[in-house]
Amino acid sequence: MNERFLSVVIPVYNEASSIAEVIQKVAALGFVREVVVVDDGSNDGTTQFLKGANFGDRVRIFFHSKNQGKGAALRTGFKEVAGDIVAIQDADLEYPPEELLEATEPIRKGLADVVYGSRFCGGRPTRMYLFWHKIGNQFLTFVTNLLYNTTLTDMETGRKVFARRVLEQIEIQSKDFSVEPELTAKICKKGFRVYEVPVSYYGRSYAEGKKITWKHGFGAIWTLLKYRFTD
Repeated sequence: MNERFLSVVIPVYNEASSIAEVIQKVAALGFVREVVVVDDGSNDGTTQFLKGANFGDRVRIFFHSKNQGKGAALRTGFKEVAGDIVAIQDADLEYPPEELLEATEPIRKGLADVVYGSRFCGGRPTRMYLFWHKIGNQFLTFVTNLLYNTTLTDMETGRKVFARRVLEQIEIQSKDFSVEPELTAKICKKGFRVYEVPVSYYGRSYAEGKKITWKHGFGAIWTLLKYRFTD
């Protein structure tokens, strides 16, 4: 494929062991127009590495002076994109960049405005990971479907792809991991067409650096309720 249409936003916080690999893998994809990396105040050497790195003209790197959260990093990144389609790629490689093209297909065919990569709709390798983490994800997805009358299988997925015009109509308020339910709530309320595609998932343990915990679930529920009844 010669056409480069995809902007990829990579929010990163303390991922010194994987950030170089993920940027290189994404930038090597022939359909990627640009890679927008947002370092969210890392303190493990990630910031120093990125300031000294050169990944080529298609990679732009932005820095937050202090850690604000994934939502804040995405807000910064989304303001900088130029591609017709925009994808989120987490910096920990839990979601393989090689599957980004497939996730854009429903949008490119004119069938969807937003695509979620689901870890739970089957068909792809998925690491057996934390039981209660999975139960929490499924519960939050159930609450989403109940409140917004939809049939998602994986609301909290880190693989989300958007037509850029969708993001231009959404103003992100959340600074932390609540950005996931906020995006979903606003997408559903505005009536955008959402598709799911199966995605491989190589989940990490907390010892390996996983950051989201059960405590973030309370914020997600509050966010889903808040945006169901307010704008």
